[in-house]
Amino acid sequence: MHGHHHGYLDDKDAYLSRLRRIEGQVRGIARMVEEEKYCIDILTQISAATSALQSVALGLLDGHLNSCVLDAAKQGDDAAKEKLDEASNAIARLVRS
Repeated sequence: MHGHHHGYLDDKDAYLSRLRRIEGQVRGIARMVEEEKYCIDILTQISAATSALQSVALGLLDGHLNSCVLDAAKQGDDAAKEKLDEASNAIARLVRS
């Protein structure tokens, strides 16, 4: 996007695989609602899908910190502050979610 290697690219296939599994989980949750399954069982599956998404998000964040933010910090200019602010905002969104 900004002309450099994104931190997640080395693990792109693993991330896509995990996201496809989560997509399947969410379709399963919709099916459970359609079939009027027990509320607690549906909530349990939603919790599992949420945890799986958070795990992907943390992996992406770690990759971002160790690539984009680290590279920007080495440059030491306004780009470093911008990348740190982006990461801080992303962390805040994750914590609130």
